[in-house]
This record gives sequence, structure tokens and C-alpha cells, in this order.
Amino acid sequence: MRAALYRRTGPAREVLAVEEVETPRPGPGEVLVRVSCSGVNPTDWKSRAGRTAGEPDGFQIPHQDGAGVIEAVGEGVPAGRVGERVWCYLAAFHNRYGTAAERSLVPAERAVRLPDAATDVLGASLGVPAVTAAHALGGDPGALAGASVLVAGGAGAVGHFAIELAKHAGARVATTVSSEAKAELARAAGADLVVDYRAAGAAAELRAFAPRVERVVELALGANLDLDLAVAGPGTVIAVYANEADDPVLPTRRLMGANATLHFLLLYGVPPAELAAAVDWTSTALAAGALSSLPVHEFSLDDVAAAQDAVEQGAIGKVVVRPA
Repeated sequence: MRAALYRRTGPAREVLAVEEVETPRPGPGEVLVRVSCSGVNPTDWKSRAGRTAGEPDGFQIPHQDGAGVIEAVGEGVPAGRVGERVWCYLAAFHNRYGTAAERSLVPAERAVRLPDAATDVLGASLGVPAVTAAHALGGDPGALAGASVLVAGGAGAVGHFAIELAKHAGARVATTVSSEAKAELARAAGADLVVDYRAAGAAAELRAFAPRVERVVELALGANLDLDLAVAGPGTVIAVYANEADDPVLPTRRLMGANATLHFLLLYGVPPAELAAAVDWTSTALAAGALSSLPVHEFSLDDVAAAQDAVEQGAIGKVVVRPA
């Protein structure tokens, strides 16, 4: 099979290559997925660059997310799953066969049924962003009915799905963005209020929308904490899923006064039961037609380095790679 891979970490155009590798066979509890679309996330280029992981053992096929069709199953996996359309998550986590290839070998539970109405691009867009969003929202849609939620960066992939998941659960959602183009994307996702976080009256707008929010989905704690605290109160959970170049200094007294909770999360270390709950919420919302894809930037497998560079440079929308 053709696969994009790297044998050492470094710049995309120096270490990524497309080669012929032997198609793996599924072992116990595994499935082999014929990949139709591979989603690219920031963690993919960071791992390849050596920022979040060590050197690969032999080679590494990148990309955690994807969509395709199950082609073969290993022992313990129902044979009836062969031919099933699926979306994959954490495909390259402790596994060399990520989705930037014609085939991906993944644990069966990381290949989730993709409804007929969902496109391959949408399936490949889920994984890390949508499951992170679901976990950041608390993992339980029932707890959000009638709640108020603040989503930082509503035009990003995690922010996009956080808005859609929260709205589908019955929450009121405010979000912050930095441009009108991003505001349009956030409104399209269903946000009830879209605020330019740089505007002088941003905090007042958010307080008028909700004096206290139950949940904040946060990607830049240091930059946004003043806005978060403007609508924080007893019971507010600020769920932080991304880091900044410099660790923020926390205003302990203000956080104590708000009786707020800071929840830091990294999808790769989420306990199995909580991860399964976030995947289930994502899958249920997908089946209900509540999730949509952002504007798409498509690349061929041969242009995988350009695809990863586009994500590193902050492309607005979703970057995907087509293996075929």
C-alpha cells in the first residue's frame, strides 16, 4: 500500500515521504480500514516535528483521524463489520499505522460506524476535535440542557464542534472570535452570541448574555482568562484543551472568589470510560445530523507535507488528505 511516513522527526518537507509499505494484517481486536479521507490536526505536525513525541520506532504513518471502510477484521471482531463505513480516532496513538495511507490498522473500538448521510470529509474531521469538544463539555449531553456555555475560538475545529454539540444538547452558546470571517463560521455552527474578544465591550456583551456560564471550552487560558472570569461563578468549569507558548500566571484569588474549577485535558490521556462517553456523544450527535464540517482544504497523499504545513500555519477550516 502507499503510505506517507517519516523515520525521524523534523520539518515536514525533509522527513515526510510517500512509499510503498506492506499492508498490515489485523490482529486480535483490530480492524483494517481502507482510508478514503485523512484528517490533519495540530498534534499530527507537532508529533512529526518532534515537539510532543520521541523518534519513531522504524517508521510512523501520521494522522490520528480518518474515514473509510473496514476491509478486514482480526480475531474477536464480528465478521459483519467488514464493509462498514467508519470514522477513526487516535489511529496513530501508540500505533505506527495512522490514516495518512491507503490503509490504516486500528483497534476496533477506534473505528466507529459512519452514518450513510455523513460524508467522508465530515467523518475524517471528527476524531481529535469533536471528541475533545465533547470531553471539554463534560462528556454528558444531559447535563447541558438549559445551560449556558462559552466557547473560545468558535471558528476552530474544536470550537466548531463544541458549539454544535452544546446546541444539540440544549445549551445556549456564546463564542469568541477574532474576525468577521470567523464570526460567520461560528454563526453557521449555531452560536447564539458571537463576540470579537478584542473589542472593548467583549466582557459586557458576555455578561449580558449570561452572568454565569456553566462551562467554558478554552484554547488559550492566559489570553482569555479575564473574559472567562467575567462570566464565571460557583460551579463554572473552565476546560482547557490547548497550551500557549508561555504558561499563564493564574490569578488565584479571583478564581477562588468565583469558586470556579479549572479542568485541564489532553485527549491522549483521558481515562477509557470518559473517552468512550465523549466518543458516544459525538457518534449520537453525528447520527442525528447535528454535526457539520468546516470549509475544507484537500490535498493528495503526495502533498502531505503541504497539508501539514497548512495546519501549522493556521489554515482556517479543515485540512484533509485523500490517500487515493
